[in-house]
Amino acid sequence: MGSQAEIMVSIKNVSKKFDALDVLKNVSVDVPRSQVFGFIGPSGAGKSTLVRTVNALEDIGAGEIWVDGVSVHAPSTNLNRLRANIGFVSQSFNLYPHLKVLENVALAPIKVKKTPRPQAEDLALSLLKSLGLEDKTDVYPTRLSGGQQQRVAIARALAMEPRLMIFDEPTSALDPELIKEVLDAIRGLLKTGITMLLVTHEMNFAHEICDVIVFMADGEVLETGSPEQFFQRPRTNRARDFLSAILNH
Repeated sequence: MGSQAEIMVSIKNVSKKFDALDVLKNVSVDVPRSQVFGFIGPSGAGKSTLVRTVNALEDIGAGEIWVDGVSVHAPSTNLNRLRANIGFVSQSFNLYPHLKVLENVALAPIKVKKTPRPQAEDLALSLLKSLGLEDKTDVYPTRLSGGQQQRVAIARALAMEPRLMIFDEPTSALDPELIKEVLDAIRGLLKTGITMLLVTHEMNFAHEICDVIVFMADGEVLETGSPEQFFQRPRTNRARDFLSAILNH
């Protein structure tokens, strides 16, 4: 998979329980820099839990996770510093309703990175423009559609200039007609070379943009391979059943 220096995220033998339920069972995945890894599988597979352990939004019971050489769950790790380099976009937009769009995007660089306000607002404006939102800078989030709010959430994550982006089912709360604009926004990040972890139910999109598909079920990684290999020649019965159900649906 390449030398350790080329690996952005290294997940080694990670397990986690919720009470008596094993939600992650000895999971190992290495993600090289500038690659897009798509995590797919049935509901309850552990996909969202896994990516949330990468920035310590979830703890782990066993194993180790490294991001850019930093041990995520080590007691000595400064989580605020770690998370400043990891953009996280989930299905809930979590925008500040009392702040206008430009302020939502510029806030973290000002507060966390101590970026001067004019510089932070210039960056925010540039990001909003790249996501087709330049006309929404002075609008409050409640006046935006779900797709627009999610694009603002993406801009806000990118404003911290992270080395890693995690997308945890970013379109699952959206109406079908709004999904495309969010997928287009993620598609636009490919040219930046940023490393991405993507949990999604959008199979065509995963096939298109991912370098590697990680198929999970029942808390385990059952298959890892290229999109072409996984979607055309899945190796396990569980993956074949999953794809058959998705395609027939």
